[in-house]
Amino acid sequence: MIRFFLPSACISVIALAAVFIIGGTQALFIAALLSVLEITLSFDNAVVNARVLKRMSPVWQRRFLTWGILIAVVGTRFVLPILIVSAVVWISPALVTQLALFDPSRYGELLEGARHAINSFGAAFLIMVSLKYFLDSAKTVHWISIIEKHLTLWGRIEAVEIALTLAVITGLSFLVPSAVAATVLVAGVIGVILFIVMEGITSAFSIETSTASQGLALFLYLNVLDSAFSLDSVVGAFALTNAIPVIVAGLGIGAYFVRSLTVYMVRQGTLDTLIFLEHGAHWAIFGLAVSMFVSLLTEVPEIITGTIGVAFVVAAYYSSLQNNVSQTSVSGR
Repeated sequence: MIRFFLPSACISVIALAAVFIIGGTQALFIAALLSVLEITLSFDNAVVNARVLKRMSPVWQRRFLTWGILIAVVGTRFVLPILIVSAVVWISPALVTQLALFDPSRYGELLEGARHAINSFGAAFLIMVSLKYFLDSAKTVHWISIIEKHLTLWGRIEAVEIALTLAVITGLSFLVPSAVAATVLVAGVIGVILFIVMEGITSAFSIETSTASQGLALFLYLNVLDSAFSLDSVVGAFALTNAIPVIVAGLGIGAYFVRSLTVYMVRQGTLDTLIFLEHGAHWAIFGLAVSMFVSLLTEVPEIITGTIGVAFVVAAYYSSLQNNVSQTSVSGR
């Protein structure tokens, strides 16, 4: 286990030391707190990523930890929010970048103003991820059977997850304030379209003989999924600090640990031995998506969002252990 997390620990120490030198004890504490929050809130992301990562070659798994972490830290947690703010408030990305670097308070206000677009986009993408899993008519293993068995029956309807998600987005666009209705609708539709495109790309490359092409497609999918998971944490981080280096360092450390955990679960075959863990992760994703949709109408405390995800994953973990004990008892008779 140590060899999987030693690089993450070393990089974390270096990053936290740099934060301490730049900002002192307070900055160090906030960066450490953001790291813990990112790890806690993203455990379900690691579980889902592990299923995808398992289909990738060892070379692309390593790239997930090297190139991928650069995309996660610089792209998802710095560049992407800048582009979203630029699109929402109609000012140039260069000007938004200047605000982010030299006037973080103003940038934080603009980012908060783009909250509706961020939450609608992220919620639409994530609910598509969860519905695609639960509405799979070929799914035979169920955790919460009373619900999941019925969902697989609905899955016989072609593209039902798209119809359901678009219906939710359309309904919400009538409930939110009129000033942001178009933003919510467009951002949500973009989230759905992006999911469809990424699913199409990964499916197309999955039948290719080129390992490199398949690995690249899955690599891109994982980073888009990471973006959908992490955008809300970027917005929430500004409630603690406006210092961009502290936010990037704290969330980046958490992201690296989550990715290391993903690789660890793949190498250890965790999802094969804990059969309900993936179910719990997708229920956690569903809960996160719902909370992001609800946040378009009213404020949802982050403690609730985080608790929902952790509760589902922990419950699925213990259910998996109990199932293993039951299977062992049956086979031992």
